[in-house]
Amino acid sequence: MPPTFEVLQPTSPDEAVAAFGDGDGVTVVAGGTIVLPDLTYGRLRPRRAIMIGDAGLDGGGRENGALRYGATTTVAALADAPEPLSRAAGHVADREIRAVGTIGGNLCAGHTDSAPRGDLQAPLIALGATVRSAGAGGEHNEPVEDFLAGAGGRLVLSIDIPDTPRRSGYARLDRPHAHSYTILAVSIVAPPDGFEGVRVAVSGTGPHAVRCPAVERALLAGEADAAERVLDDVDPSDDALASAWYRKRVLPTLVSRAIDDLH
Repeated sequence: MPPTFEVLQPTSPDEAVAAFGDGDGVTVVAGGTIVLPDLTYGRLRPRRAIMIGDAGLDGGGRENGALRYGATTTVAALADAPEPLSRAAGHVADREIRAVGTIGGNLCAGHTDSAPRGDLQAPLIALGATVRSAGAGGEHNEPVEDFLAGAGGRLVLSIDIPDTPRRSGYARLDRPHAHSYTILAVSIVAPPDGFEGVRVAVSGTGPHAVRCPAVERALLAGEADAAERVLDDVDPSDDALASAWYRKRVLPTLVSRAIDDLH
């Protein structure tokens, strides 16, 4: 018998925040590409499900020197986003998933042993994006990497990307499939000249994307083996797509390709 729970459909950001409360026992449904199957098969058993598609959390624009994307902005709508976010978005799953999946849902995609999730997390980290969220303790603004490292249980409202000149690099490794699963991906964002302030992030190595400070320091210092330093930052895990051993062998090569791709 399918699980039962209360369903709420807020029609404004304020209603969504009020319905979410402190997040206890709540599941948020936006595009539903990940959450709905989990609800249907009982892998998620919330007390309340909040449908936020009509809560006014979509769209984007410029706010205080940043590009703002509402939490329910679809992945397909990121085609003109700053690189490397645009390229990452263009490779998420398939056209149907990109049409309904959202940036907020991708950011909050939970860990699974079957395949990595959250393809947009690494480019958002590399771009220095910040997340505005609501939940216990009120509204917070924090870097994407801090949000991902937190305990979760927050409602994403919007994501801001600094609107500054930059170079970007991106490299990925896919598993051929109808949904184009990503085994590993590397995102790099650097200033127009040099590596002062460079940001490097990888996805596909664990529960969520992570920033790679060892690679950043090596690039700034001009070290020839900067790509190899990625293994100081991450300890890849196994899943149904690839083993940890394979990821460790391939990841430095992907970092090197992303560095070469900087433009």
